[in-house]
Amino acid sequence: MVTDLNQAMLDHAVTRQGADSRIEWRQADALALPFEDASFDVVCCQFGAMFFPDRVAGYAEARRVLRPGGRFVFNVWDRIEENAFADDVTNAVATVFPHDPPRFLARTPHGYHDVALIREEVSRAGFTDIAIETREKASRASSARDSPLPIARERRCATKSRRATPACFSSLRTARRKRSPAAVAKAR
Repeated sequence: MVTDLNQAMLDHAVTRQGADSRIEWRQADALALPFEDASFDVVCCQFGAMFFPDRVAGYAEARRVLRPGGRFVFNVWDRIEENAFADDVTNAVATVFPHDPPRFLARTPHGYHDVALIREEVSRAGFTDIAIETREKASRASSARDSPLPIARERRCATKSRRATPACFSSLRTARRKRSPAAVAKAR
């Protein structure tokens, strides 16, 4: 079972995954999962928890659908300064909008990295045996068009937004590493 709140994301994912009759694609809200209690052995959330409007409620939903002893595994990005691509893009776009620099990447995808806060919220959702580790991995995209670059621009003046893309391209350096805290928690 693969879910996402955004149907367009699911539609895109389907095109990237080879046909597999074992996979069911379903639009679902992580804060109100459409599954029975104790339905899964594992719930995995890849780079989604930082977007939950109420993370503790989202974690509690994951716990609700887990069988006793099941595992909840998720990852989030580290602070933006630890991700060269996102940091470079954010700084480049800021040169185009110096009086109101876009901070979406720093604020949202890269804004939920405090390991103590993550542990506390996962615990409040009722999980035990919480293990969190930070891993360093290199990310690659075949081109800037296949990267998260478009979301870095946010909604701005169309003329200036068109100038932001070349600014981002010119600022990107050779690939550096990114750090991502990952958590594993056990359901009681």
